[in-house]
This record gives sequence, structure tokens and C-alpha cells, in this order.
Amino acid sequence: MDTLSVEDVAVLLRLNKKRVQTLARAGKLPASRVGRKWLFSRARIEALLGNPSESAPAAVQDLSARNRLRGRILSLQVDGVMAEVRLAIGDQDLVSIITRSSVERMGLKVGDQVFAVIKSTEVMIGK
Repeated sequence: MDTLSVEDVAVLLRLNKKRVQTLARAGKLPASRVGRKWLFSRARIEALLGNPSESAPAAVQDLSARNRLRGRILSLQVDGVMAEVRLAIGDQDLVSIITRSSVERMGLKVGDQVFAVIKSTEVMIGK
């Protein structure tokens, strides 16, 4: 079994090391504690990210935002110049309001695999 340290998981998930420890302690990240160290199964962490062989689109990779969540579009409601995008991320739903032109430009449709990019008060969608 390939194991990862807190530092490895922090880089992989683009999170702060303290956040990784907090999530492990709360049982929200699959981990085992050995003494004072947390150990993570690479396969289980990569499973949380979806298919690890698929890389993020270049536009999303180039963003400075750290909080990227892979999800699947559950519903799209387009009205006027705005659109509501509802994503399934794990067992949680996330809603983002984006422009209609962004939906059209990215060709978003229900069932698509996308990223929610969260930075400060914004949630952006990348495909």
C-alpha cells in the first residue's frame, strides 16, 4: 500500500497542512494515525479526486485559487443572462451562479464533470 504524509496530501489536495490534519481528525479524510503522525492511502485520496489520470484543464491549472473541488453537474437553470449550476461533490451539493455566456462558452450540460473553484466569496466553474 502506497502511503502519503500530511505534507503529501496537502500538496495533492492543495490544502494547508493544518487543514489536512483537522479533516483527518474529524474523519472527513480517510487516514490512520500512527503515533503522532497521520498516514493516508494514496489510492483512497486519489479516489476522492475522481479519476487521477485525468488532469485539470489548463485554464483551471493556471489559477491561483487553491480550493478546487471536482464534481458532476446535477442541474442547470438558465434564465436571462445568468445561470444556476448545481454540482454534486461527494455527498454534498454546491450551487454556483455564473453567466449564461459562460455556460454556453464551456458547453456545460447536466452530467458533465467539472471543477468548482472557490476563492474568497466566489465559486467559479471550470471544465
